[in-house]
Amino acid sequence: MSKLGTLSVIFDLDGTLVDSEPNYYEASRRTLAEHGVPGFTWTEHERYVGVSTQETAQLWKREYGLTAPADELLAATNRRYLLLARTATRVYPEMREFVELLATEDVPMAVASGSSPEAIEAILAGTGLDAYLRTVVSADEVPHGKPAPDVFLEAARRLGASPADCVVVEDAAPGAAAAHAAGMRCIAVPYLIAQADAPQFATADLLLRGGQPEFTARAAHDWLVRSAR
Repeated sequence: MSKLGTLSVIFDLDGTLVDSEPNYYEASRRTLAEHGVPGFTWTEHERYVGVSTQETAQLWKREYGLTAPADELLAATNRRYLLLARTATRVYPEMREFVELLATEDVPMAVASGSSPEAIEAILAGTGLDAYLRTVVSADEVPHGKPAPDVFLEAARRLGASPADCVVVEDAAPGAAAAHAAGMRCIAVPYLIAQADAPQFATADLLLRGGQPEFTARAAHDWLVRSAR
């Protein structure tokens, strides 16, 4: 048995394993421009980091007074995003090393994401992470997206793991809240460092306030070993 005992690790995808937000922003900007909302900024986009794509489309309708159905907005954004995801998604190097390190110890791993199944598949295949991360749950497959615990609980179920034995790796406040609600431990690596003081992150068991620049595969692994004792 690995030094990590019965621990399983569940990764968020966007902003945690990969820096996909620039692709989501560009896809969103083009869709909103097509529907009469020009000049959508990165700052505006930041409000939706960690929110599922389905819920984002609903929020757009309310905030921008869009008449198009949410499903139509979602489909247009996903179509644009998939084109970018397959060819232009960057994996954080230390996160790739962390996944590979856990794989060598046969630690059960899953991805639980607010993105669509198609987007998750495109990213994992395009980056080669699909060689290690074969258990995947999309928020589209459960009743409620983050901050509800549904995606994490479903990932644990598919791994055959108890929630108490799961550690979630997350970059967004809604994801940290979802991990806490699921009864799981959480390593929080804020994508938006300015949000490190969000109350949801206070529930994390390990909070790296400096975000990805502060994360290292070896330190995260050592923390897991200590927490498994």
